[in-house]
Amino acid sequence: MKFDPPLEAVTLLRRYKRFLADVRRADGSEMTVHCPNTGSMKNCVLPGVEQLALISDSGNSKRKYRHTLEALQVAHGHWAGVNTSRTNALVEEAVRAGRIPELSPLTGVEREVTFGDSRFDLALGERKQPHTFIEVKNVTLGPGPDDPDDGIIAFPDSVTERGQKHLLTLMQVVAQGHRAVLFFCVQHTGAVVARPADEVDGRYGELLRMAISRGVEVLVWRVSLSAETFILEHSLPLQV
Repeated sequence: MKFDPPLEAVTLLRRYKRFLADVRRADGSEMTVHCPNTGSMKNCVLPGVEQLALISDSGNSKRKYRHTLEALQVAHGHWAGVNTSRTNALVEEAVRAGRIPELSPLTGVEREVTFGDSRFDLALGERKQPHTFIEVKNVTLGPGPDDPDDGIIAFPDSVTERGQKHLLTLMQVVAQGHRAVLFFCVQHTGAVVARPADEVDGRYGELLRMAISRGVEVLVWRVSLSAETFILEHSLPLQV
């Protein structure tokens, strides 16, 4: 995923009302930008700290908030991608390019495919009869400023009933003879390993372990972040 023009470096002043953030540009002017993230952004937004940030420009002057918050510099100098609307596109791009060995694009790649009453982010195969269902999650919960820089990045950053439902449905996919994949897209440059955040949502951790035991595959890949390019760079181990 290339940005043209490159993302603009700014300073985050505050995030509020979930979807808004105030930033200060290099010339000292301040403006409000869109923050497309429904999570808590725990340890991404650092309370009481002015953080370096990257924003994109839609070029659409008719939008109420023309600019979008894309990434933040978090604890220990690492960067985290906080625009969750980028996640599916990053994974789809990598799959279509053949960069994910476990997910071949040769039989087709589809977006937003339904199974029962759930809709999965991606699927492989024909749209009407996919053989692989893929649920993508944006993973950013890393260490805080007072925590050791251990490279352990966790999901979720808040209780996610929706995520729990997805795990249950992935298990149903396997039970009906299809392939089910949970893809952790880790947008954190300090990531070394990923794990379920049991301390945040214990039920999600239980369901994740159950899903793995029943044949749901979990893939974990880290994203490389810069003002010019976001790209899935390599796989990471999962600690369960």
